[in-house]
Amino acid sequence: MNIPEHRKSIDKLDAQIVKLLNERTKHVLEIGEIKLKAGEEIYAPHREQAVLDRICKMNGGPITNESLRAIYREIMSSALSLEKSMAIAFLGPEATFTHEAAIRRFGASLKYAPQNSIADVFTEVSRQRADYGVVPVENSTEGVVTHTLDMFVDSDLKVVAQIILKIQQCLVSRFKREEIKKFYVHPQTLAQCRSYLHKNFPHVEIIETSSNSRSVEFASREKNSAAIAGVLAAEKYNVPVLEQGVQDNAINVTRFLVLGRQCSPPTGRDRTSLMLSIKHEVGALHNALSPFRKYKLNMTKIESRPSKRKAWEYFFFVDCDGHMSDKKVAKAIADLEQACNFVKVLGSYPNAE
Repeated sequence: MNIPEHRKSIDKLDAQIVKLLNERTKHVLEIGEIKLKAGEEIYAPHREQAVLDRICKMNGGPITNESLRAIYREIMSSALSLEKSMAIAFLGPEATFTHEAAIRRFGASLKYAPQNSIADVFTEVSRQRADYGVVPVENSTEGVVTHTLDMFVDSDLKVVAQIILKIQQCLVSRFKREEIKKFYVHPQTLAQCRSYLHKNFPHVEIIETSSNSRSVEFASREKNSAAIAGVLAAEKYNVPVLEQGVQDNAINVTRFLVLGRQCSPPTGRDRTSLMLSIKHEVGALHNALSPFRKYKLNMTKIESRPSKRKAWEYFFFVDCDGHMSDKKVAKAIADLEQACNFVKVLGSYPNAE
């Protein structure tokens, strides 16, 4: 076939694709009406994951699975925006990595509401001014975001999904490298890029900011300045990216949690997050953790935080494989309730990422 013939075939296929997308969306909207009448949540992480898994199994190329997932993410985002005027609260401002993570999970068609703090994200979802919230919970190099864990102590919100985002920090500036005299950097970003800055810009002034987005905003206005931030922030303020991947550790990943009001059903590949308060006695922690071994549950994480209610009293945050409705997980939770002063299930959610 020559080029005109190929283009003619593409035009025919585009017409079919548009027709089929609209037919698909009509079915989604009808399902949404049924859910609303039943008082169910429109967004269903378990169904979303099943769709993504299914289309990747059907994929014969040359489109990559990653590209196919991105395409379907926007298809589903478009349908969600038609089903209901959904709002997603996230730790702002705009163009931060949390914003990028939220878009990756929900697509570009929904309404996003940046918040000033993690507490504000919890509040917006709790008061139903936002349907879901997105907050960071841990970074692979810098560890846990303690404020996120602390918020779960008094919150009734559930973890309904997680987002794993590879963090690529970039050198952003309107000036040549040799002209840079000042860097604007968020403290977390600075911790991830300290060796790079020390090696390449040992005598440049570093000014800490409240977010990566703010860093680029300041660098966009000031002479001989630069920022370390993500591509999304550089695009927002139209500042050139001089170098990508400047983080000290190439494997730099941040985990975000999606906050909601209802947990989704099991998918077969799930994670459950729990909060425990143990008795103040010898062997209490060992006894509290023994159910995970007893029922052969893979405990993927444990973190301790001061309770802030009584001196030397701690809450433990635990992640394990499985859904809270699974028999083994349910039995482990029942045993934990016998061994601990307090047990709270923070949520069960797909663990595909």
